[in-house]
Amino acid sequence: MIDLRSDTVTQPTPEMREAMRNAEVGDDVFGEDPTVNRLQALMADLTGKEAALFVPTGTMGNQVCVKTHTQAGNEIIVELNSHLYNYESGAPALLSSVQVMPIPGIRGSFTLEQVQAAVRPKNVHHPLTALICIENTHNRAGGTIFPLEEIKRISLWAHEQGIRMHLDGARLWNASIATKIHIAEYCRYFDSVSLCFSKGLGAPIGSIIAGSTEFIQRARYYRKVFGGGMRQAGVLAAAAIYAVHHHFQRLSEDHRRARVLGEFIHHLPHVELDLQTLQTNIIIFNVQKTGLSGQQVIEKLAEKGIKMSTFAGTKIRAVTHLHITDEDIEQTQRALKEIFMNRKYK
Repeated sequence: MIDLRSDTVTQPTPEMREAMRNAEVGDDVFGEDPTVNRLQALMADLTGKEAALFVPTGTMGNQVCVKTHTQAGNEIIVELNSHLYNYESGAPALLSSVQVMPIPGIRGSFTLEQVQAAVRPKNVHHPLTALICIENTHNRAGGTIFPLEEIKRISLWAHEQGIRMHLDGARLWNASIATKIHIAEYCRYFDSVSLCFSKGLGAPIGSIIAGSTEFIQRARYYRKVFGGGMRQAGVLAAAAIYAVHHHFQRLSEDHRRARVLGEFIHHLPHVELDLQTLQTNIIIFNVQKTGLSGQQVIEKLAEKGIKMSTFAGTKIRAVTHLHITDEDIEQTQRALKEIFMNRKYK
């Protein structure tokens, strides 16, 4: 089965399993796991931040950062289709008692002018805008990259207003590889960042958050509050360290394969795909004009040994990753051709 549903379906390679088996461990809640400490030091250096903290999931990383930055009754600004707004179970309201102000972006990006219009005037009738969250790359927009120049503009203005910045960089690795911009250059404009190891890098579990020493000290408390304090977590940290050293640079292969598959899909009859979204490893296309629902296409693909995912009725997502080969892309193209090229349209 060719599984293109997500880059979260990857499994540890034999070499990664060996690194996990050999990991030196301790009690991380006591700060005594040497492998976790090594991972945190590595990621603080890579992001250009003073300190970092290992957490079980990307959602927990984002929510620990929201909680650490805000007070109950504050408002945070996010993009309308962001992961933080759509796929984190209402956690900002539940865990931090903050209100969310969504901004509709274009391919996942918004502008400084949109932020300025969304920030509440300082008035007793309004919540205080405390945090701006940016997702890079943007999952639901198709793995698109938030332009660095716009990040700079937003960050400069936000900090002048006393508003903090958080980067949901679950797939920041992909943005860095695609643009050749160093991870730290992206991160320097944010007060906190989160990055996932369990997507394109292929680790089985884990994310990192990074920021100032004082921020991470407070974040460690909320990680414990949210149930994220792990004990002998070095086994997992070893997988993350291996992934950073061995799977980061190879993301360009995922991007190349996504481009090949995406351009093929773009030329299928009545299938819509915005080529400007083909920036990293995620492909999103719309089958509305084919007369088929997204679920019908998913079922037809499954019959041919291919898994993709669907959302919004007629939109389908395919994600290239560590386990997808050139032969898999060719087989997927053949399957899509059989489904759409032989279909009779009115």
